[in-house]
Amino acid sequence: MERIPELELMNGPEHAMAYAQADFTEPHNRFVSLFQEKFRGEEIDGYVVDLGCGPADVTIRFWRAYTDCIIHGVDGAENMLKHGRKDIADLGLESRITLHHGRLPHENLPRASYDVIISNILLHHLPDSMVLWDCIRSYGSPGTMVYVMDLFRPPSQDVAKRLVEQYAGNEPAILQEDFFHSLCASFRLEEVRGQLEQADLGHLSTETVSDRHLIVYGRL
Repeated sequence: MERIPELELMNGPEHAMAYAQADFTEPHNRFVSLFQEKFRGEEIDGYVVDLGCGPADVTIRFWRAYTDCIIHGVDGAENMLKHGRKDIADLGLESRITLHHGRLPHENLPRASYDVIISNILLHHLPDSMVLWDCIRSYGSPGTMVYVMDLFRPPSQDVAKRLVEQYAGNEPAILQEDFFHSLCASFRLEEVRGQLEQADLGHLSTETVSDRHLIVYGRL
């Protein structure tokens, strides 16, 4: 199946509400547990940036696993961030997690570099995939931990539809449609490897970790 790009931003109020209310417990907990597996034994007590944080569900779950860190999240969808800011305030975490509205690569984050860079399900949304890898190089420094998770493109639209039914069959139609379009817009592992080589990040490891997810991880 050829890649079919989709919208970069999902900023409508209906999208933001649907994502904020959806149950992403399994994949988002998996995001954190795989980070813990790949960086086993690491103490995260510095600064973390979450690129494309959306409503900050992953951001909050990551902080809960590493409560000594400070996280800056950035996303171009203000309506998504509104839900994240509310959750952060309800949990009393404003001093540990702050969210910034900005569209990569133009956002000026509070720090010039970060100890950890994470990103979940952002890559396939970007019109230019190199934006993510260039931002990682820009906001990282030698030793920075990098951890990116995204979907990978299935072999056909029929397989994509089956994945939607299996994993989002009980979700609102808007989420099912977004999931299908995201699968069709995502990259295959070999395509991601090519992007990393182009960005001089070929030393980072890549791995498929489910029937729909891949990860990129390692240190700069």
